[in-house]
Parts: sequence; structure tokens; C-alpha cells
Amino acid sequence: MQLVVARVGRAHGIKGEVTVEVRTDEPELRLGPGAVLATDPASAGPLTIETGRVHSGRLLLRFEGVRDRNGAEALRNTLLIAEVDPDDKPEDPDEYYDHQLMDLDVVLEDGTEVGRITEISHLPSQDLFVVERADGTEVLIPFVEEIVVDIDLEKQRAVIDPPPGLIDDRAEIASSREAENSSGDDENTSRSDENTSAGDEA
Repeated sequence: MQLVVARVGRAHGIKGEVTVEVRTDEPELRLGPGAVLATDPASAGPLTIETGRVHSGRLLLRFEGVRDRNGAEALRNTLLIAEVDPDDKPEDPDEYYDHQLMDLDVVLEDGTEVGRITEISHLPSQDLFVVERADGTEVLIPFVEEIVVDIDLEKQRAVIDPPPGLIDDRAEIASSREAENSSGDDENTSRSDENTSAGDEA
């Protein structure tokens, strides 16, 4: 199984290094020296990682054969793709690969359906489930223990206990009450490859 583990950002310096947007909770495994990665677009790869280091909180990579800033800039926005055994599981029982979480049904603790996970968004502070509701709207669910109370891969569902205002219908109730008081405020439904912890992609 192929999973996106990073996206190439801007060039760093003049010796071919690039910044990368990491999309895996296992960068030391997926993005270590010697790793050979497929790419999207395919014409940019495959790429072999020569060196990697962290600078100012960002991972910098240099690929074999890329020796200058022009070569590095040519890779900008390229997706890096690793081959992952679909049966692999993270060592931490509270962590999951993105492909395990995609398409899970999201329900409240009482069984009320919320929607379906269509994307995992990896932010610096935390991971988010992008959940599509039956009416086509989306809601962002922070993948934190206080909100995502259970992941049941056998039943293919994620059980959540959202705070008031996180889910659309609750926000609409609050908005209606405010409207009665003539506040006129807009409702706010949002609030924070491969491996996502309980909090990825691979």
C-alpha cells in the first residue's frame, strides 16, 4: 500500500536541502537516510533520501542527485510516497495510520451519526479529522482523547464526545438562542501517512 508521508516545501540554502511538511508520526522510519520514496508527480522520482536534520523545528532533507537550490526548488510541492504493509500497525496502541482512520463512521456516544472521516489534517499543534456530514458540509474534529473517546476498527467507527458548539447542530441551537436575543452572530462549527496519534499518514 502506498501512503503519502510528506510534501516537499521550499528550498533551504544553496546545497539542495528542502523543507518538508511531514505527514507521518514516524518520520525517523519513513523519512530516514536511505529511504527510497515514490513521488507525485511520478516524473519527479523516485527519490532517495541522503541526509535529514531538524532546523528551527522543521525537517530538512537532501536527496541523492540534488546538489543546488535550483534542483531543490524544482521539487517544491512534490508528494513523497512510501510503500507500507497494510497489515502494519503502530507500536503505540493509541496511534493509528491514516489509512486505518479514513472512511470511519463518526458517531456520538448515544449512537447518533455525525458523518464520515474523509481526511486527516496534520497541524503542528494537533491532528484533525475532517468529517463530511450527510448534507455535504464538513466539521473538524480534534483527534484528542477528551473528544475522540473510542476508535473501533472492527466496527469501522470513531466515537466522539464533542464539547458544545463543535458539531453543527449544537452550534445552530446556540445560534438560534442568540438570534432570539438579536445578537446576529454567525455560527462557528470549527473550534485541533503513515501514523496519527490519539492523536497520521504512515
